[in-house]
Amino acid sequence: MSSKAIREFDAKLLLAYWLERSPSVSPSAKISPGFVYPAPHVAQISWDPETGAITPDSQLPPWVFTSKLVAKPDQLIKRRGKAGLLLLNKEWPEAKEWIAARAGKDVTVSSTTGKLSNFIVEPFLPHPSHTEYYVCINSVREGDNILFTHEGGIEVGDVDAKALKLLIPVGKEFPSRDAIKKALLTHVPEEKKDTLVDFLIRLYSVYVDLHFAYLEINPLICLDGVNGKPPTIHYLDMAAKLDQTADYLCGPKWAIARDLSVYDSRAQSNGIMADRGPPMVWPAPFGRDLTKEEAYIQKLDGSTGASLKLTVLNANGRIWTMVAGGGASVVYSDAIAAAGFAHELANYGEYSGAPTEGQTYEYAKTIIDLITRGAPRPDGKILIIGGGIANFTNVAATFKGIIRALKEYKAPLINHKVQIYIRRGGPNYQEGLKAMRLLGESLGVPIHVFGPETHITAIVPLALGLVKEAQQVTATIANGIHEDDGTGKGSIQGEVQVDEDQPVGPIGPSGERTQPNDKIVHFDFHASAKRPWFRPFDASTRSLVFGLQPRAIQGMLDFDYSCGRQTPSVAAMIYPFGGHHIQKFYWGTKETLLPVYTSTEEAVKKHPDADVVVNFASSRSVYQSTMEMLALPQIKAIAIIAEGVPERYAREILHLAEEKHVLIIGPATVGGIKPGCFRIGNSGGMMDNIIASKLYRPGSVGYVSKSGGMSNELNNILSLVTNGTYEGIAIGGDRYPGTTFIDHMLRYEADPECKMLVLLGEVGGIEEYRVIEAVKSGKITKPIVAWAIGTCAKMFTTEVQFGHAGSMANSDLETADAKNAAMKAAGFIVPDTFEELPTVLTETYRKLVKSGVIKVTAEREPPVIPMDYKWAQELGLIRKPAAFISTISDERGQELMYAGMRISDVFKEDIGIGGVVSLLWFKRRLPPYATKFIEMVLMLTADHGPAVSGAMNTIVATRAGKDLISSLASGLLTIGSRFGGALDEAAAMFSEAKDTGLTPREFVDQCRKKNKLISGIGHKIKSVNNPDLRVELVKEFVQKNFPTHTLLDYALAVEKVTTAKKDTLILNVDGCIAVCFVDLLRDSGAFSREEADEYIRIGTLNGLFVCGRSIGFIGHHLDQKRLRAPLYRHPADDIFINMQDMSQPRVLAKTA
Repeated sequence: MSSKAIREFDAKLLLAYWLERSPSVSPSAKISPGFVYPAPHVAQISWDPETGAITPDSQLPPWVFTSKLVAKPDQLIKRRGKAGLLLLNKEWPEAKEWIAARAGKDVTVSSTTGKLSNFIVEPFLPHPSHTEYYVCINSVREGDNILFTHEGGIEVGDVDAKALKLLIPVGKEFPSRDAIKKALLTHVPEEKKDTLVDFLIRLYSVYVDLHFAYLEINPLICLDGVNGKPPTIHYLDMAAKLDQTADYLCGPKWAIARDLSVYDSRAQSNGIMADRGPPMVWPAPFGRDLTKEEAYIQKLDGSTGASLKLTVLNANGRIWTMVAGGGASVVYSDAIAAAGFAHELANYGEYSGAPTEGQTYEYAKTIIDLITRGAPRPDGKILIIGGGIANFTNVAATFKGIIRALKEYKAPLINHKVQIYIRRGGPNYQEGLKAMRLLGESLGVPIHVFGPETHITAIVPLALGLVKEAQQVTATIANGIHEDDGTGKGSIQGEVQVDEDQPVGPIGPSGERTQPNDKIVHFDFHASAKRPWFRPFDASTRSLVFGLQPRAIQGMLDFDYSCGRQTPSVAAMIYPFGGHHIQKFYWGTKETLLPVYTSTEEAVKKHPDADVVVNFASSRSVYQSTMEMLALPQIKAIAIIAEGVPERYAREILHLAEEKHVLIIGPATVGGIKPGCFRIGNSGGMMDNIIASKLYRPGSVGYVSKSGGMSNELNNILSLVTNGTYEGIAIGGDRYPGTTFIDHMLRYEADPECKMLVLLGEVGGIEEYRVIEAVKSGKITKPIVAWAIGTCAKMFTTEVQFGHAGSMANSDLETADAKNAAMKAAGFIVPDTFEELPTVLTETYRKLVKSGVIKVTAEREPPVIPMDYKWAQELGLIRKPAAFISTISDERGQELMYAGMRISDVFKEDIGIGGVVSLLWFKRRLPPYATKFIEMVLMLTADHGPAVSGAMNTIVATRAGKDLISSLASGLLTIGSRFGGALDEAAAMFSEAKDTGLTPREFVDQCRKKNKLISGIGHKIKSVNNPDLRVELVKEFVQKNFPTHTLLDYALAVEKVTTAKKDTLILNVDGCIAVCFVDLLRDSGAFSREEADEYIRIGTLNGLFVCGRSIGFIGHHLDQKRLRAPLYRHPADDIFINMQDMSQPRVLAKTA
């Protein structure tokens, strides 16, 4: 939702801070020098449900204790005075007592019951009634309306009828002071007009600057001036809405106004935040406090690009829904309410935008947990997992998350007698439904599965027990559509096109075979003939795509190929963040190249035949990119895909587009489709849905919808009950779409090829009434089948925001019921329920066929479009051997895994570095003494001074100016049999000697006879009398903690033999670590003997040395950098140079 209500406290803080600071709405909008800004005196009192206490006095501003006060709840409650929720002219002790008596208590206001938890306190302002005024600014499509009346207060009455109004059109100059006075202040005393004009100018400046969507002050007080000073402004009650999508623009401005230290230096800080001040709070409607589950889903929604919504309507309800798509979620609720079960509807919600398996799992788990709470009902419960036909979401992938959650709650689902009804369509829906069907068989929970051949909401009456069989849309075809087509056939038949291309290329004279796939297809482009105004898209339309969207572009080209277009509909891509380059796409089985430019202006110059732009820019950059496109006369149509475009920006775009006669589709849209001609982005879904819905050739029915998902449903229904779609547009679900229903309906009316119209409206807005007026005035004469979704809204006791930003009724006129009734009265063909839509479409189409308006033509088969390799692999249709195999870690899921152990558990169980090494090196948990030994080895081998070869190499490289990685690599490359590599060799030598049964003395003698040094024995400095403390530490730990240490004992026996010859031939640290590690591998019980020997053979011990010594090498690098050591040059006198004395060069080769 974009327009969201805020608390009165926050609204007043925004005015208090920004009324004086916001930039003027216009350079000509000047205010008087003596204008006095209202003082920011407002305090918030909150009730803490955990402690049951209200805000302590120590956190309140000083004026609270010295002023007469007004106190009232601050929870989006209307008419608080009439409800007895207003305390006037009391000191703080009385006000505090009044608040404390009501805090945490339930109250009922206009049939809505809620708990009071937030209050606002302000100074009481005595004033005569004639100083009360009313002002309201609200945004509409045409601009911003300022409403003003000289009679404000609790009895203001019907504001719409009595208030004076001033419309400030979008993009037009702000009116003069005289114009404001003349339009709004005719009943105001002359001496107050200038002050009120000053205030209205500043108020509107703040309204624009902070992206308000609604701002009402009642009463606005204008007190007479005293002692020659100008009148003063005060505002008492205030209600406001902000455009939440403008948070990226205004978030810092909203936050600083909420920083209480700005107004009171004693106010406590809230710690470090993203902005100076706490972020804006979006309270739930009164009586609709967020439950823990709703808050969790809201948080989940905020952390993903997908959409996840949940509203719990009746926690004890029997019917629960889990619906994919904003529009689809509404029609399911409508169907349940229309069947008379609104009182049993437990929730409203939707998931869409291709959520991941993990996100879908969390969403499903939350709902299933709610379903299975409390005592089981004798009549059981119902879970409806519904949705329209998805555009690009892999249905099977999202179902995986739902299946996980259902498996987890197997027992509670059975206990609560939950029956599950599923209807879904879209990419890979067959596999998804199959998985659900198999789950039902193994889970023991009844799961009923239906695909797109079943009407979208047909599972609702089936689930409720109202019918025994789900309505099949296909049944209406056999029931009479083609009975009257004059052919005598039950269905339309056509000729199959034969692909004459040879599957194998011809053999040339040289014996080479040229394959068709080897060729890049090039096209000759010519400027297309000018299209009539009502037909912005045809088979020659060429477009530019803004943003790197290879999947969408490939879908557009596949659609073009299936339609039999001669040239691709995409001319080029625009990507400002990358250089010029070429990208390759498929054209059927061949390939073609598309250029990528960095600006729209350049792309337009290079492709004069392209007059449509599909704009995939993000919500943050789409305004700028679209305004740049509108400056180019060549562009005639723009589709804006992004959701979350600030409403003020959306209005500027649409009004500029109207001036320049540019067609805008969106924002927040999937686009639209002209079957047989042109496809916008992902409209129509995957190619299997394009083919199934016969979108590769034109039909006779033009439709307009707000929802992209519901557009796919219409395509599906129309392909089954009529000859298909002529053109379909999803205008988008925002409050201010670039074009509305009437714009496209008038196009369809003017287009002779379009014979029948369909309008799928929804609750909220008044755009359907413009179509009604056009029908009444005779501008539209073609038959219109229409329905407005959202009829369930009247059943809800609290305010519910549906999936689309614009789907909320602000008056009775905007309800779905009122729209359906008005359309029916105007002569539209309106079914009684949405479920009857296919039936009325069938009847209307039959009449047009019978009267000869629609001529039934032979069907044709589209060419086969090869499936992309990646998608085929995702569907499991092909297999390919992996280039790499990894068995130690996995980051693909919701959480990083080390050898099957979640990273969160790594920290919860505090397994340490040794534990991580055991997981990643050995793929198993080792006992604590083993992981501690690994850590001990890393510490002991971390460094051995700067003189060893590895450290020296690292230092020399560092002093040569190399970076850390290069210096570290220089040091590591010295590790081998002479430096560091003794661990592996020592382990192998001692193990082999013991395993072959050699006594320690025999082992020593054998090595002497072979003139081979014993790895791990000997030290330059340390001796029997001067032992190496590192060795002593290792020996002590192993002897104390290892279950056995046979190889260590064997090595110590060897040491006794060698030290008898020379006291420095001791077991050194490398040898000690090596033999102890062999003991760990062989005797810990974690490895088989074969595994232990393999780990020794493949270099595990050297790995420990490399891992440990890297710590020291990095330390030497950092040390040299800190010291700023210069380039090292070895002294010449330390190098013995001996070159043979020669009188002449040696001849190396024969001379010619």
